[in-house]
Amino acid sequence: MLTTEEFSHFTLQMWEKVLSKVKKAVVFMDDKCAESLHWNGGAAALFEAGARNLKQFSSFEACGVNEPKAVFVVSTVLKGRTVDIMKDIISLSHFQYCVVFTTVAHSVHLLANNVTTELEGNPVFEQFEEKLCEWMGNMNYTAEVIHVPVVFAPVSQQLLLTPTFAHIFPLLLPDLEVINAKRPEKKRFGSLIDIDIHSLPTELQIEMKSLASALNSMFEATGTREESFAVGPMSRIIAGELASHPQAKNRRKTAPNKASIIFVDRTMDLTGAVGHHGDNLVEKILTVLKPLPGHVTDIQVDMLELTSLQRTPHSQTTLAPGCLAQNQSPAARSLWEAMLTSKHKEGVMEVRRQLVEAASKEKLPIKMSMGRVTPEQLCTYMKLFRSSWGALESHCGLLQLGLATAQTLRHPCLPRWDACLAFERLLLQALGDSDFPAVLRQLLPLMKPSGGEDSVAPGSRFGKDECGPDELILLLVYLYSLAEEAQPTDQDAEEDEEELDKLERELIGALTLVITQETELSPLLQKLTGCANPGELTTERAHSAVEEMFETLRGLSHTRDHLKQLRSIYTASDGVHQATYHPFLRQILEEVFHPDRHECPDIEHMSGGLTNLLKTGFSMFMKVSRPHPSDNPLLFLFLVGGVTPSELRLIKEIVTTHKPGTQVLVLSTRLLRPTDIPNLLFTSQRLVPDIGV
Repeated sequence: MLTTEEFSHFTLQMWEKVLSKVKKAVVFMDDKCAESLHWNGGAAALFEAGARNLKQFSSFEACGVNEPKAVFVVSTVLKGRTVDIMKDIISLSHFQYCVVFTTVAHSVHLLANNVTTELEGNPVFEQFEEKLCEWMGNMNYTAEVIHVPVVFAPVSQQLLLTPTFAHIFPLLLPDLEVINAKRPEKKRFGSLIDIDIHSLPTELQIEMKSLASALNSMFEATGTREESFAVGPMSRIIAGELASHPQAKNRRKTAPNKASIIFVDRTMDLTGAVGHHGDNLVEKILTVLKPLPGHVTDIQVDMLELTSLQRTPHSQTTLAPGCLAQNQSPAARSLWEAMLTSKHKEGVMEVRRQLVEAASKEKLPIKMSMGRVTPEQLCTYMKLFRSSWGALESHCGLLQLGLATAQTLRHPCLPRWDACLAFERLLLQALGDSDFPAVLRQLLPLMKPSGGEDSVAPGSRFGKDECGPDELILLLVYLYSLAEEAQPTDQDAEEDEEELDKLERELIGALTLVITQETELSPLLQKLTGCANPGELTTERAHSAVEEMFETLRGLSHTRDHLKQLRSIYTASDGVHQATYHPFLRQILEEVFHPDRHECPDIEHMSGGLTNLLKTGFSMFMKVSRPHPSDNPLLFLFLVGGVTPSELRLIKEIVTTHKPGTQVLVLSTRLLRPTDIPNLLFTSQRLVPDIGV
């Protein structure tokens, strides 16, 4: 029987193909492939395989006369900007041998070049090999172009991410309007669920087909025969692409290992993604520490406390940062797994336990202390390792995770997490007692510009537990995603609409004022307004950005409208129990593992093709059983648009409770922190992703 470990091995096998070509080569790699490599052994794997150097895939890089071999690893179609950069690097260097690895399959290259028929061989790659020889200046030099799907990052035993597709996010109502605007009136779509792949812009089609192709490669390498299911409009498109993939049809006839894969759109439950109820240490680490440059998932850990360096304005650039990806050490790996899937308190206790164990093993003079774990206590333990270079080297991975924990626990922004959580709980209770405008009105008093009466410095919110503009935007997303759960009003629909419009205008004005009074713009506000600093930001610019944001917010409560059964993620108070948020993923898994195995109309079976249609026809006059997600011993959950660490814990708990024998592997486009969602909702090009063309 297949195990989830075999899929982590698959990601390493794909990188082995790259490593087999890097001996004596200078390797040029784009950020997305570099992030995948980061979780698959890191740069060390390249150098161990004989690479001479690793450089960024950039027109500003080149090689000397004594470096005749180059390997390029890119996550894009070999067109446009990618080709320009490659040409620049090769023209400025003296290569005689070039190998290009692209994560995009040849069939997708045909689509990108508007070729609709299937061609023999790999003509696009062969033509590109000739171009490479031209740029090297000699047609007798060697050039190879190879497709290798190095798109998966094994972040944990339970989780595979796809950094290459981190920007993919399910479509929203404003996107439907854009699609419909380009179609004749009679052919317009009534809702997002009606959209098919051919109605999407070419850039998004290329991404969808590339993702389906990467999944097919993984299933092919592991001999997997999957049944696909989907919940949500974009999930239907991806599952449909996987089902109709030319190679998938043959594979499913002969592959020995059965599995089910359920694709779920993140937009089915945004409440869980922006809420602060997760009670998970990793979620907080990802939120408060700075991301590693060029990375979507990993963060920077300040390593200064493990050295004798003094903290100066330049010490950050003197010392390379640590990170969360610990591929080398089994102890660090097991700690990371525990931090990722346990509650905050348990995670912190485990960090302390492992540090004490490591210090005892190295015979360091450790003073044991019980009770609450404090960041000071953790730092005291970690500083002991400075006295022994051997101990520092042996436990480097563990120490990086320990430092990340300590730096998060003492971070000045952490109190805001609890402030948001407290307010979310209040809003959750209010939803069951009031109509939506009344609950929304409760946000107005929070929308006060920084530098109010209680602030330490004018325009400064740093270190306060009051809500800044980023937190206010998160609370708006939280509330709008639950709008349909509020009590109905006594007024008629028109009055209702008027009252909401008036309130929204007040909120837009108040939030605009808050943003324009900021003395420093957060990364989210910079993207939202298109301004790098407050000096550039005009009231008009902020106002129009907030207005656009509200247009998207209004549609968030309708993302589950097409569902028949799983339409609510809210349980109102019954007088005894408080109102609670009921995660969509929990409902999906409870349906899947229900002992009666009844069919859930919202989990749509996608890989049946003609056989499924025939079964549907026969089922009118005889009993025919359709495939069910729990039929197979291995279940993949693919969350399109991201998964949170607390959802990983939820999945683990539900599987243990309902069907302990089942192997579950979570796949997702990214590991979410709450602040990612506003970026994906309000500042990203969902319909026309940047694919480098």
